[in-house]
Amino acid sequence: MSTSTQPRIAIIGAGPGGLTCARILQRHGISATVYDRDASRSARDQGGTLDMHPGSGQKALREAGLLDEFTASARPEGQQMRLVGRDGRVLFDMAPPEGVDEANGGADGEAGAAVGNPEIDRGRLRDLLLDSLHPGTVRWGHKLAHVEPLTVGVHRLHFADGSIIDADLVIGADGAWSTVRRRLSDATPVYTGVTFVETGLDDADTRHAALAALTGDGTMMALDDNRGFIAQRNSHRHVRVYVGMRTGENWHRDAGLDLSDEVAVREALLKEFTGWSPDLLRFITNTDTGYTNRPLYALPVPHAWPHTPGLTLLGDAAHLMSPFSGMGANLAMLDGADLARALIDAPTAIDEAVRAYEDLLLPRSAAAAEGAAEGIAGAFAPDSAAQALAHMTRRH
Repeated sequence: MSTSTQPRIAIIGAGPGGLTCARILQRHGISATVYDRDASRSARDQGGTLDMHPGSGQKALREAGLLDEFTASARPEGQQMRLVGRDGRVLFDMAPPEGVDEANGGADGEAGAAVGNPEIDRGRLRDLLLDSLHPGTVRWGHKLAHVEPLTVGVHRLHFADGSIIDADLVIGADGAWSTVRRRLSDATPVYTGVTFVETGLDDADTRHAALAALTGDGTMMALDDNRGFIAQRNSHRHVRVYVGMRTGENWHRDAGLDLSDEVAVREALLKEFTGWSPDLLRFITNTDTGYTNRPLYALPVPHAWPHTPGLTLLGDAAHLMSPFSGMGANLAMLDGADLARALIDAPTAIDEAVRAYEDLLLPRSAAAAEGAAEGIAGAFAPDSAAQALAHMTRRH
């Protein structure tokens, strides 16, 4: 593609999906600019750990030429999955697979995909993608205010700082509360009925040895009676903890609770888990990071939109779902890779490329979202302990 005929591609959101799309386009000589509301790449914590699946996240990383870098940073041991009863007994413990699948070797001299779904911190994955882009690709401090149609296929982006840009293709990779999506769809995220209260343990192996041992090297879940604990190993000896409850969206306000009052939050959570093992309750009481309220939302299933020249969506903006799919970031990256590939294959026919991408995206995201809805319903149910054990033993 000659520079004189290159389309103006604007990607809104510097998450894994948007960055993957930009990286693959750049590898093939197509320019794209990423606009993100954060002031800088280090403006906020990027969250916990992700498992990268061979057929989606790892596939996208291979297309981006970053599979070796991912493999060097990933934690294969993080695939360990442990289920614990509310009495603290280990009910199921799956060790991760070993070795490398040479049959899945990639192009460009890269190694094969790692066996299974190795873990990587969200922040490390984002840094890997950011570092692979040309300098200046990401424009920080650009919060999108609204999208204005100009001519067919051309839109003007208005940012909160007063700046504007025109684009031939706007890719909404701007997450759950996407501004780009408002131009395409009336759908808004709906509360799933489940809230996580996030906390964490620093230097866990030394300062919280018993909790670190209970967590293991990967993820520990204790689920029962519409409640549960999920503890995840992160790098740098940190354990990220999610205390989950099926409760009202405004549970804290309904209880007259100030979320900044750590003592009051701790007492409220302990009451929710009356009768649970003291070993598990220490995930509430031994926190080093305070408590962050995280209600879980999802878009209606299926979520689709009328094809609109010059606009499309990927990742959570297109198919926000509960984390119990295990597919959120993986699908976002696969979305980014597939959209980039469609544009590379039809460089002078943007609209045809976007149509082809959406024809691929919509059915698979609907299937994943259905699975995610079923997953969270089973994980936070009266008999969730039995459901979780049956699910894990069936799969493994």
